Amino acid sequence: MAGDMFAIMQTAQSGFAAQELELGRALDRHVFGVTTKSATGTGDIAATVQLGERYRLAFVRCHFTGNAGTASFHVSVDSGKGSGYDARLFTITVAGKDNDVHLRVIDSGGNGPSPWTFQPDDLVRIDWANPDSGNITWGLEIGLAPAW
Repeated sequence: MAGDMFAIMQTAQSGFAAQELELGRALDRHVFGVTTKSATGTGDIAATVQLGERYRLAFVRCHFTGNAGTASFHVSVDSGKGSGYDARLFTITVAGKDNDVHLRVIDSGGNGPSPWTFQPDDLVRIDWANPDSGNITWGLEIGLAPAW
């Protein structure tokens, strides 16, 4: 009987180890499987992105060059459920020349993927009104990761 219990425990431990390994691999794919969408221009930013499956927002970066000038930079969701569910998620009040945007969206523990999860038909929207259109160039990158 003791031998049977020992065999059962070994089998269970082996199963738990295999499960833990697979969960670690899945987490790595999730955390490191970021798709970057990008755009550039000299006018206003009115960009929308989505991933086509449930996804999370990982980061938003924007670099500005040219003449001086700043404006508010907004990150929002354009919900697939309709305008009643649209929401502004984040605002940087001063963005532009010498004030680049570096937003990394992480969980409250600081080491996991974004807590902002979106459905396939939701759009992440970035808006910025160029204060000197044609004279300030911007380069925008948005990182999206599949959600479990």
